[in-house]
Amino acid sequence: MKPARLLEFMNRMEPDSVAVFVSAPEIRRNGDTDFEFRQDADFYFLTRLNEPESVAVLAPSHPEHKYILFTRPRKREEEIWTGLRTGVEGAVKDYGADAAFEIGRLEEELPKYLQGHTKLYYRLGHLEAFDHRVISMLNRMKAQIRGGAEWPTAILDPGTVLHEMRLRKSEEDIANLRTATRISAEGHVAAMKACRPGMYEYELEAIVEYVFRRNGAQSPGYPSIVGSGFNTTILHYNTNQGQTRDGDLVLIDAGAEYNLFSGDITRTFPANGRFSRTQQAVYEAVLAAQKEAIAMVRPGVSFMAVHERAVEVVTDGLLELGLLAGDRHEIIQQGNYRRFFMHRTGHWLGMDVHDVGRYRVGDEWRTLEPGMVFTVEPGIYIAEGTEGVGEEFFNIGVRIEDDLLVTADGYEVLTAGAPKEVRDIEATMKERVQVAV
Repeated sequence: MKPARLLEFMNRMEPDSVAVFVSAPEIRRNGDTDFEFRQDADFYFLTRLNEPESVAVLAPSHPEHKYILFTRPRKREEEIWTGLRTGVEGAVKDYGADAAFEIGRLEEELPKYLQGHTKLYYRLGHLEAFDHRVISMLNRMKAQIRGGAEWPTAILDPGTVLHEMRLRKSEEDIANLRTATRISAEGHVAAMKACRPGMYEYELEAIVEYVFRRNGAQSPGYPSIVGSGFNTTILHYNTNQGQTRDGDLVLIDAGAEYNLFSGDITRTFPANGRFSRTQQAVYEAVLAAQKEAIAMVRPGVSFMAVHERAVEVVTDGLLELGLLAGDRHEIIQQGNYRRFFMHRTGHWLGMDVHDVGRYRVGDEWRTLEPGMVFTVEPGIYIAEGTEGVGEEFFNIGVRIEDDLLVTADGYEVLTAGAPKEVRDIEATMKERVQVAV
């Protein structure tokens, strides 16, 4: 049976069109070793086939073959080394293809499905090597025009349709995200319980990712960020080599990937289990901003309005802390708050941690709809040496991030399993455990 979303995409294709989707390539890491394979999200979303060297062709107007798969052949001498493959028979039996061919026959068979169509859905510029193959096929077809051959003269970006589909999550998608976010939250709780001054950031990273894997996640959804002290003020720090000190904050931004859907949580906590007065003041300012932004979430609200509310509350916090002075409106208009809060408050979440989907439609910011999932993650970052700031604020970086599902009448926080109130974090950290990995 064909996947339902594949049928939906075909129904949305323009008349007289065919679509070609390519799997992710295997990438050499070093010597004869590859990086761990991760399927292209668009390809997996449509086909659920998780193998390299695969091509899917959608031809809604074909009398027999509306869905065609090209796959690696089943060869025992190769499967001994790298595992069982789907093969041609499995492509039809297990993945619903109307026809299937070995990938080595692509140049021979694909033009037959392109011929007679004037439009081709294909993500040009994504995989340069495959671009050359597609262009070469089209040029060969163009050379046959005197013989009456019709060939695609327009290449359309499939993302205009497909990424809008991915933006609105199905029940299956939401179930996968619930699992990914639950596992992600468990990883953060384990790190809080295990943390002690003197631990290295990579030890905490190992604990988080061990819990991910132990609970069935295939991998982290992105390189885990584990920073302490000064490193909490680096937004995408993922070297994770520093050693925590008594009095440091620890910031962990990590999410588990389950069935190619990713969680994305950030929690900030004291290495010694107790916030200092200054740390707590900054933390509470960020938490207040996050709560106010989350309270905005419901269908019909502008995506940007959520960010704007977070900016207002963060700015109020910075004024109360004495880190900024002046009129709140002028500070926001002039962008002075960006010294301490320099990123947007959230992003779409799904099969990619920064998931697909436009943030603006025409000249307007998109409004939220049921089924959309996105993050809310304000922050304040004060690096050592920041001009005009008292030393008691140095190396305090705080980000609090949750994943929200927009529902028919509001929202659901998918990541509520990870504590974020000061009292809850400190209580969790009192449950110190020695994690054996």
